Amino acid sequence: MTAPFLYEDDPAEPGWKRWQFRDPTRFNAFIEPLWVRTEDDIARVRMLPRHDHSNMREAVHGGALLGFMDVALFAASRGFGVLSAGGAVTLDLSAQFIGAGRIGEPLEARIELLRETGRMLFLRGLVVQEGQPTIASFTGTLRKMG
Repeated sequence: MTAPFLYEDDPAEPGWKRWQFRDPTRFNAFIEPLWVRTEDDIARVRMLPRHDHSNMREAVHGGALLGFMDVALFAASRGFGVLSAGGAVTLDLSAQFIGAGRIGEPLEARIELLRETGRMLFLRGLVVQEGQPTIASFTGTLRKMG
């Protein structure tokens, strides 16, 4: 059986893994492609916001940011090696919007795994964009499937 996600080295982005759902009709395709890199205890997950991610102010829409945060929790967990594709569900996602993200410039979620139990992953992160103050902070809880 083919894995539902691609998770492989991206030759166009040395040091980064490309994380992408194989089915372009799913929600993830709206956010993707994503790139993942793990450094020490931080997983960095990147997306490139497009016009279809924008609001009326030509900034990244809050809903697109929330979707990115949610998917980034899974991509980061895969990067940490604690989760495989389809192996969890989101129980909780709490976000604080702090600033506006620019369209056409990479957004990055910097995520740390706070704790892993037998069935749960507790994570927190920041969404940043180069040259900007922090865009958002967030926490999330994922429940691993049995």
